[in-house]
Amino acid sequence: MPNLVAIVGRPNVGKSTLFNRLTKSRQAIVSDEAGTTRDRQYGKCDWNGREFSVVDTGGWVVKSDDIFEEEIRKQVIIATEEADLVLFLCDIKNGVTDWDEDVAQILRRSKLPVILVANKADDGKDLYGQYDFYKLGLGDPFCVSAATGSGTGDLLDKVIEMLPVKNDEALEEGIPRFAVVGRPNAGKSSLINAFIGEERHIVTDIAGTTRDSIYTRYDKFGFDFYLVDTAGIRRKNKVTEDLEFYSVMRSIRAIENSDVCILMLDATRGIESQDLNIFQLIQKNNKSLVVVVNKWDLVEDKSQVVIDTFETAIRQRMAPFRDFPIIFASALTKQRIFKVLETAKQVYLNRKLRIGTTKLNEVMLPIIEATPPPSIKGKYIKIKYVSQVPDTQIPTFIFYANLPQYVKEPYKRFLENKIRENWTLTGSPINVFVRQK
Repeated sequence: MPNLVAIVGRPNVGKSTLFNRLTKSRQAIVSDEAGTTRDRQYGKCDWNGREFSVVDTGGWVVKSDDIFEEEIRKQVIIATEEADLVLFLCDIKNGVTDWDEDVAQILRRSKLPVILVANKADDGKDLYGQYDFYKLGLGDPFCVSAATGSGTGDLLDKVIEMLPVKNDEALEEGIPRFAVVGRPNAGKSSLINAFIGEERHIVTDIAGTTRDSIYTRYDKFGFDFYLVDTAGIRRKNKVTEDLEFYSVMRSIRAIENSDVCILMLDATRGIESQDLNIFQLIQKNNKSLVVVVNKWDLVEDKSQVVIDTFETAIRQRMAPFRDFPIIFASALTKQRIFKVLETAKQVYLNRKLRIGTTKLNEVMLPIIEATPPPSIKGKYIKIKYVSQVPDTQIPTFIFYANLPQYVKEPYKRFLENKIRENWTLTGSPINVFVRQK
């Protein structure tokens, strides 16, 4: 179960640069202009065999003079509630500002591990500025240069040292984990309450620390699974929070700890940008997907034409991944919620599908022969053999070719689509690799 590390700090101290450095990506846009980061930035970091998730809180800052400081302050409070560790980023060239002192006060009050990071220490002269940061009362500052990578190795060593060790021993192996995720007011709590109502039979809650997901064992009507719930569904937040930021932070934890994600959409509002953000989190973590269009009881026109239009719009927005079930339900009236469980269970089984090598080659090789990869620079690509890799989290297929470097993404998607046409893998992500014969 990966830990969650949040990067906080005032605008233009290098949060996005550090995020890119830790996640080994160029995901976040870097600019000297404050407030550049608008999109939710989420990635994974692997250091010395330990993996954890990184969130750049800069994406939730509202650029407005009257509420600017208040918005940043709210993000810091939310980050301290949701993360396992906070990286408090300051600018060593500018020294300690009034806002840094305000954030330090919030962080000192929290019981969360905090690492003070003095960024932009690009040369030896900058190091003299580190002593100013001791007044914040957060211990020794780590002097780094996110731009050049200087000092980030020592910082990551400290991160690994301070991160709490997660323990999943109380969970039984082989039992699927379903997570209900979605933006605020989509009906997540209503669906969970419908699942584990008063008539429940065997239900046990297994929780780790206060920031861990809560696992509810559901065992009735022939089902047996863990419902992955976050602490936020069970307790009221004391902060008047930015709901979008808050829901994505919570979704990260629920998604990471699940096998199948039940993504809730609001039928009265359609699919919105935040739904796509959560969908992208599901994809990044290679989780199976069931889409539930909730509040279907409030839609007046329930004709097949409307249903088809709705489905088409959802699949177009989530392309290129289109092979997932969509259920129109109502958590309030309990319409089709049993079908949601049945579908989630089937999607989980699809994820476990294993196809024999002989059968795989019998079906796929004639298709490849009829539609071979396009030749590049006069070189013809020949795929001779395909097999499924055993014991993987999601179905993974390797195609062996003479020139694998010339097989591009569009043809890999073609191969994936042909696999999906011949075997039931609905809702499950799959990996397609091309290797040297």
